[in-house]
Amino acid sequence: MDKIAQLKELNTKWLTECTCKLRTTAMQGVPGDGNANAEIIFIGEAPGAREDKEGQPFVGAAGKFLAEMLMDINMKREDVYITNIVKYRPPENRDPSPTEITACAPWLAEEIKLIEPTLIVLLGRHAMNHFLPNKKISAEHGVVSVLPLFGKLQYFLPLYHPAAALYNGSLRATLKDDFKKIPSILKNITRGKQCN
Repeated sequence: MDKIAQLKELNTKWLTECTCKLRTTAMQGVPGDGNANAEIIFIGEAPGAREDKEGQPFVGAAGKFLAEMLMDINMKREDVYITNIVKYRPPENRDPSPTEITACAPWLAEEIKLIEPTLIVLLGRHAMNHFLPNKKISAEHGVVSVLPLFGKLQYFLPLYHPAAALYNGSLRATLKDDFKKIPSILKNITRGKQCN
């Protein structure tokens, strides 16, 4: 079975089995979306109202901004995989709770294991703190971290969340600048792996 079919199967399984309490208030689960063979996984926080309605991540204003930034580095949404740490919309778009994040964590872990990305881009502090606890996004944005994950070294790039940048002009410029580093970061990781 190819990765596309495996990913579909994985998301179908977790839509049934995920124990997150937000299932009771959300319209539906929002699995990840994109290229099953992607080099990059973008991980956000949780679905918003539009995502909850459509069942797809990053389809609102933040998603449009993300698509624009991908175009700036000659990539398309179809080239990457986009998901969230929490797969159901928290009421009123509040922050997801630690319990909700923990309930959705096995689903996210299986997505990452299946896709085997070269780089994981963490959008916003909640996504970042899931992998890099106690770090501050203001200090870590645009800086690559290398950590063991599922038995191998994984490269992480924390960035400000596109939604935050839409409401804060100064963050917008910072996010766009950080985002433009992605192609050279990917190249350096690949070069480093070839040297090993």
